[in-house]
Amino acid sequence: MINLVIKNLAQLLSSELSEIELNLRKIALDCLEKAIQSVMPRKLMEKSVKVMNNTLYIQDDVYPLEDFKTIYIIGGGKASANMFFSLEKLLLKIPNIQYQGIINVPQNQDVSIYESTSNVKINHASHPIPNQSGFEGTRKMMQLIDRSTSNDLIICLISGGGSALLPLPREGIRLEELRIVNSLLIASGASIQEINVVRKHLSSIKGGNLAKRVHDTSGARLISLIISDVVGNDLDSIASGPSVPDLSTFEDAKRILEKYKIWNKIPSSVGKVIEEGLNNPKLETPKEKDPSFSRVKNYLIGSVESVIQEIIPLLKRQDFLVDYFSNNMSGEAREFGVQLSHIIPEKLKLSNEEGIDKIALIATGELTVTIKGDGIGGRNQEMLLSYLNDVKNSISEYNHVIIGVNLDGIEGNSNAMGCLIDNNTISRISSQNIDLTQLLDDNNSNAFFKDIGTEIISGPTGCNVNDLLLILITKKMKDNG
Repeated sequence: MINLVIKNLAQLLSSELSEIELNLRKIALDCLEKAIQSVMPRKLMEKSVKVMNNTLYIQDDVYPLEDFKTIYIIGGGKASANMFFSLEKLLLKIPNIQYQGIINVPQNQDVSIYESTSNVKINHASHPIPNQSGFEGTRKMMQLIDRSTSNDLIICLISGGGSALLPLPREGIRLEELRIVNSLLIASGASIQEINVVRKHLSSIKGGNLAKRVHDTSGARLISLIISDVVGNDLDSIASGPSVPDLSTFEDAKRILEKYKIWNKIPSSVGKVIEEGLNNPKLETPKEKDPSFSRVKNYLIGSVESVIQEIIPLLKRQDFLVDYFSNNMSGEAREFGVQLSHIIPEKLKLSNEEGIDKIALIATGELTVTIKGDGIGGRNQEMLLSYLNDVKNSISEYNHVIIGVNLDGIEGNSNAMGCLIDNNTISRISSQNIDLTQLLDDNNSNAFFKDIGTEIISGPTGCNVNDLLLILITKKMKDNG
């Protein structure tokens, strides 16, 4: 039996629940467990990358390894350590292969089981606000690039979280100033795509600048293996696209900072760099036809689609009609929670018209939270607390369970990956005097779910794709008595 990722399963499957509540929770949590397993980096790497007969195969492409003198392995993200462990197992099959490098991973990620004697260093750095360790690790990656030659291969391992884990400010910006901008952006309610537009234009590695650095120094072959955590799988947004042509501009970056009323709060040095970029086209990030990308290949090896492909058959075997109603879940978490209280009855009405007794609703994406309070929470917890606040006084005509989770295992500033709610949760709110509005205003959603025992705890999973929202609904049996 595989080791379970969800650590508080016994708490979530309490014997105090009704048989219906218990059964729905079991199905939902089983789907969640299998969803996480389906996007483990090891599994995704095994599907896309192989080594045979001194040849590296990546999806449909072939790279004879005798063509390269040295392989340099760099990168960063929540899944990058496990991506590397899988890659190294393949490289160790090749005699006389020379490889070295450094990977930046989250500081709370346990890599103690890793006992390699390779020259690739696993460097712990902070997320979501960058720190000095992340800066030093990224600087060392650039030193390796500067040492490479046109006969070398650089493999960059990229996953979500890479934007914070790979900090290398443009000349004129100090790390502390970059940290201030990151904090302002995260608290503003800006989408991850908008945040990354700004990050790209303050960085010497993001927004295609990694590819530019390789091209301008050695001209080595650059391959990026990428696991997506962004809606739409736009490669230029994942970890702010270090090896991908950038579609955004300095003008976009300034517009975003003004939109969220941050422009007048950022350090003067940051504003100066953006203004210089607006006036000097040579400072702009490299675009699609830039020669920097002539020896670059980017491979998307995993996304939330693997999760969907895994759980839909499971639900169908349980006789649920499955409706994957959104692969673009976005916007303010609190507002989406209110929308959800309308989406569910609408979907249920359609199923009633068709005589369907069991439906499963699925959405993927990434919501945002505008931070106004100093509580503990995360986007999925805030979304479902908002949903509860909207339906708390209504009488449910159906049995349902909802799970909202960040599949990397840590959400916001809480220790939870998300939470679970169902009819039992709504009943408990009705019987207790809990001020959900105040908890929402304080961004303190975790306090509620922790107190009622429905936060979902996994710890860092080592994988990183879009968030998952899963809703299971069954009709209540009519009382014929």
